[in-house]
Amino acid sequence: MTPERESTRERTPAGATATTRTRARLDQPRPPRRRFLPEYDPEAFGRLSERIARFLGTGRFIVWMTVVIIAWVLWNIFAPRDVRFDNYPFIFLTLMLSLQASYAAPLILLAQNRQDDRDKVNLEQDRKQNERSIADTEYLTREIAALRIGLGEVATRDWIRSELQDLVKELDERGDGHGNGHHKHVVFPAERSHGRDVDDR
Repeated sequence: MTPERESTRERTPAGATATTRTRARLDQPRPPRRRFLPEYDPEAFGRLSERIARFLGTGRFIVWMTVVIIAWVLWNIFAPRDVRFDNYPFIFLTLMLSLQASYAAPLILLAQNRQDDRDKVNLEQDRKQNERSIADTEYLTREIAALRIGLGEVATRDWIRSELQDLVKELDERGDGHGNGHHKHVVFPAERSHGRDVDDR
């Protein structure tokens, strides 16, 4: 028995099976798996599909497609027989148009799905923005209502003036009752008007 086999036996426990011995170690990365399908970037492919879908929906594409079909038909009718590649009834042209349509339909659907996803994100953002705007509006409405209530309870200048005048009259009457009513208390200058003060507006 060689020394390599003896060292392998020493490292392998007695009850270990062949599967245990061939198991990959956890401290080493797994080898990449083979994929039969080609790998691609979904985002880049989606952007390409949107560009193609935009081009297919333009008048330029229709004009170029019409020019190509007319040139194709004229070439295969009036050109010499040796250089014609698609004689009447233009089977190869029909095949190319069918192939173009079979690829264009999925690309357009993919572009529409991407646009729908963007619309959903935009609608969600708009909904959140509207909710914030409604909350701000309700908050400002409550604040304005509280200010109005508070202003209704604030004493105005006219009310304070009338209360002080009543107090002065009461003091004058008391002074007249005690024989000291010869001096009239002047608290305010001459009033401009008996109505509401202009400054209180």
